[in-house]
Amino acid sequence: MKVREIMTGGPVTVRADATVREAAALLRKHDVGGLPVMDGEELVGVITEADVLSLLKTGELSEDLWLPSPLEFIEVPIREMINWERTRAALSDIGKTPVRRVMSMPPVTIGPDAGIEEAAGLMLREGIARLPVVEEGRLIGIIARRDIVQGLGVSYEESEES
Repeated sequence: MKVREIMTGGPVTVRADATVREAAALLRKHDVGGLPVMDGEELVGVITEADVLSLLKTGELSEDLWLPSPLEFIEVPIREMINWERTRAALSDIGKTPVRRVMSMPPVTIGPDAGIEEAAGLMLREGIARLPVVEEGRLIGIIARRDIVQGLGVSYEESEES
């Protein structure tokens, strides 16, 4: 079975200069876990839910403050307040971040005439869940792990009927 047979044609994409907030809205609206990122007609990357979530990292617990042992009962709440402020700042800033700053690049792609076994192997090797499908330098579709599983199920059902 070929990638072309099970890919989603004309995938939803996001512009490289769009904000993470716009990308997150598209992910939610279309119920997908990742989007090809385009700079004009050129595929330049992929942004995933994991890329968006990685922006929420606020670092380790604050080491900025250390008080002697008798005052530790005050130190812990103050540290938590400092870390909450960092988290709040991170949440307010990430929506404005350009997609090009957080996208995975270069994009790992596959051709439409590759077998689904090759697509599955590439996903496993690269640790990714979806592959943009490119033909003659143009994005024509996307294939996700779920598409491969469904394709295998269909081919199994067809072989059972024969």
